[in-house]
Amino acid sequence: MGATEPLPGESEAVTGSGDPGEVGSSTTGGLLDVLGVAAVVLDEEGRIRLWSPQAEELFGYRAEEALGAFAGQLLVFDQHLEQVLRLFTQVMESGSSWAGVFPVRHRDGGMRLVEFRNVRLQDEKRGFYALGLATDQARLRRVERDLALSTRLVAQSPIGLAVLDTDLRYVSVNPAEERMNGMPAEDHIGKHIHEVVPYLHDSFTEAMREVLATGVPVLDQYTVGRTPADPDHDHAWSISFFRLEAPNGKVLGVATSSVDVTDRHRAVEEQRHTALTLQRSLLPHTPPRRPGLEVAVRYRPAQETIEIGGDWFDVIPLDGEKTALVVGDVMGSGVVSAATMGQLRTATRTLADLDLPPAQVLHHLDHITDGLGEAIATCVYAVYDPRTAQCHLSLAGHLPPLLHRADGSRTLLDLDPGAPLGGCGPGFTGARIDLHEGDQLVLYTDGLVETRDQPLDEGLRTLLDAFDDPARPIEDTCDLLLYRLRHYGDHDDVALLIARAGPPPDGPGPGP
Repeated sequence: MGATEPLPGESEAVTGSGDPGEVGSSTTGGLLDVLGVAAVVLDEEGRIRLWSPQAEELFGYRAEEALGAFAGQLLVFDQHLEQVLRLFTQVMESGSSWAGVFPVRHRDGGMRLVEFRNVRLQDEKRGFYALGLATDQARLRRVERDLALSTRLVAQSPIGLAVLDTDLRYVSVNPAEERMNGMPAEDHIGKHIHEVVPYLHDSFTEAMREVLATGVPVLDQYTVGRTPADPDHDHAWSISFFRLEAPNGKVLGVATSSVDVTDRHRAVEEQRHTALTLQRSLLPHTPPRRPGLEVAVRYRPAQETIEIGGDWFDVIPLDGEKTALVVGDVMGSGVVSAATMGQLRTATRTLADLDLPPAQVLHHLDHITDGLGEAIATCVYAVYDPRTAQCHLSLAGHLPPLLHRADGSRTLLDLDPGAPLGGCGPGFTGARIDLHEGDQLVLYTDGLVETRDQPLDEGLRTLLDAFDDPARPIEDTCDLLLYRLRHYGDHDDVALLIARAGPPPDGPGPGP
């Protein structure tokens, strides 16, 4: 049973719940440390028998000054002594507890308002003691205000908030998180995050474990999925994680904040679909069949970015059974980049009809790109003649082509990379290589070999290692490269072209 009795003229007394809390932890800290709870034990006569360090901090008396003294005489002002003795007798005789506020006398002579809870204790000899737990009222009220404010903010926040333990199992969620997940709070508790939100990619749980290990927050992770709140439609969320720690530094778990960005996601997807449709309409769907040459191509848009890039490829028939092979990349993203890509592809096809050397084609493209505003692009332009088994090519700020010989050897061609298109820089350099039956020429954009998490050199090594079988069908090789080199969440487009030389065409070659 419990009772509450405030002293006349003082603050209202408070009554606690009496919940024992968690037992068995050897780690100090938490709310008791924040409150600075003092413990004092009195015998049946009211003498102080135990005195905690927090009691010394709260009341000012050292243990050697307090132990053995009558608590009433040491801590209580004369005008309150009779009432305090009566309350002490009530606790000791009835076993009831008492909670309330009364002023105590500090060692410096000043007054402190202290929140008290007093309970009776009994030892193995049936002797009785009184345990007093006390904390400074001003400190308690400050913590109560902070807690109340935090509770209201969490409860009323339109942002979904959740706390997970170190095993990534739910400890608490706010109403906004309940609504987002379509599940009441009690159905979250104790479940692993993947049991509640199965659409989350494994990279999210990996990020949370990294946050737990390092304490470094992870912000604005974008995900799309469906929950019981709206099982028939995709929703999008931006999720952030940060580590929760006790005042003593003990890691308690990870907190998540989730913002529903579905409206923005749908608008962006519509814009992305428009740009992607435009870009795909500007790219050849199936490369034309060419004499003495087998060609396979792939285009892959970025998986997680909100806009597409300006990557392109082309296979252009030329006179004399020759073929022009082109791969380029307009810097930037979105509809503007896709439109610029379309203009450059059209210009490249027009220039190709003039049968100019690759370096001259890039020279003209450089000036055309400069006239398109602030556009910058990279490009590789190659012309293959199946009758001479020679390939002439030139680069404009582009990554080196890969040459895979029929005998299994492979290398990245050591060519002058040139300057990107659009800068009207120095002239471009042409090169010539022999490309005999079974040899493969691989052209690609940087999205294939360079990501945020993988340096370029590592990507180029992986690219070379993938060419381990010169007899593999080039369509299969394209798929293999995308499988090995593309990763979930890559933020760049990819254009890929593989050309394998075949037997020379029948009939006489072109005239002089």
